[in-house]
Amino acid sequence: MNEETKTVGRVQVRRWPAEDPARLVVLVHGYGEHIGRYDHVARALVARGCAVVGPDHVGHGRSPGEPALVEDFEAVVDDLRAVVLDARGGLAVVMVGHSMGGLIATRYAQRHGEDLAGLVLSGPAVGLAPVMEGWLAEPELPADPIDVATLSRDPAVGQAYADDALVWHGGWKRPTLEAFVAADRAIAAGPGFGELPLLYVHGADDQLVPVRLARPVIERLAGPDSEMHVLDGARHEVFNELDQDETIALVASFAERVTRA
Repeated sequence: MNEETKTVGRVQVRRWPAEDPARLVVLVHGYGEHIGRYDHVARALVARGCAVVGPDHVGHGRSPGEPALVEDFEAVVDDLRAVVLDARGGLAVVMVGHSMGGLIATRYAQRHGEDLAGLVLSGPAVGLAPVMEGWLAEPELPADPIDVATLSRDPAVGQAYADDALVWHGGWKRPTLEAFVAADRAIAAGPGFGELPLLYVHGADDQLVPVRLARPVIERLAGPDSEMHVLDGARHEVFNELDQDETIALVASFAERVTRA
């Protein structure tokens, strides 16, 4: 597979081409990480007839910007739309957002739902405003890096994360937390997904984005064509869990269904 990288607007974008693709899947990564951590997801989707593309958000991975600094998620949605318009080439688009990427994809669907044939949200970082407002009210922000044990039951996932030089291993920055809170409020004030098909997956043992906070937000937005799966035993990164193949296959099957002519 001849992967490609290019610059679109402010961001570096990675593409996984497919021969005669039936659809385009846009991967939207989470906080502090980068799109390279989704290589195995992209390759599995390419094998199922998808062209795949995904950016490193500003301040993440190989894109410019101060590391882990997000000042305005509306601008990140704008970056993502430029990626979609550049890559789609007439193909139906399915967007897959994980964690912070799920928050971004949610706002994308609220603002540009007409671009999408389907939306997949994995442990979306929504409904967290009360938690983050509590952190902002403290004299000092959380400075410890993410506990890698919360990512997956597979210890190799946590070790690879800890060893990855493109991952942010520092604490939170005030503007980023403020941007999360503002995005959460925008989602709460924004429209539902209407007729847009939705696949929602969440680890039952997710300690970083608890299901009890995120799921009510997604249920309020969801339209009639919605699948919801809370995966027993799974932690935050369901695409890196012990049963990742089944979860990725669920995404591929959903993408096939919603883009079927």
